Amino acid sequence: MLRNGTFLYYDCVARVFIDADSVPQRLRSIIIKRITKEHLESFFVADRSLPDVMLAIEEDTAALRQPFRGSLPKEELKAIKSKTKMIVVEKGQNSADDKIVELASSGDLAITHDIPLASRLLEKDVIVIDDRGGEYTKANIAEKLSMRANNAIFREMGLFGDRSGTFGEKEIHKFSAMFDQKISAILIK
Repeated sequence: MLRNGTFLYYDCVARVFIDADSVPQRLRSIIIKRITKEHLESFFVADRSLPDVMLAIEEDTAALRQPFRGSLPKEELKAIKSKTKMIVVEKGQNSADDKIVELASSGDLAITHDIPLASRLLEKDVIVIDDRGGEYTKANIAEKLSMRANNAIFREMGLFGDRSGTFGEKEIHKFSAMFDQKISAILIK
């Protein structure tokens, strides 16, 4: 791994997976800032390329290469790349979810608002947080799945519409605090 006075890559086994279809853009900027700062291996997974993520990858790669311009051969300079990746999957129900489940492993961190995806990841001992700063656990996932199923039935009956709650500064702050806590825990391991 590359080590110098400017950049330090953590020898971190855990990776970060972002269900980019379910995470608001406002939170992606928080995620990008922290994962590029820590040089964590991370994957944004969606059924389309996300311009903000692609720009962040380009900027991170340029920043990593800058100290070595003129001192490394072109081939070696091109090998220096951001550890953040954008994975674009085929359009289709659960295609991004399936890719995340395929790639994630025990100890990794995933960010999603998708409760069934969270359940699948918890079976693999992945740490899972949502976009509101909550954590999915093996102790609470059954209740969340049940509530989701009941709400779907009520919506089908026309008893109430889709409500995902407010999303403002309070939720952003709560997410940011939870994300920082989980990233710090990964870096300590």
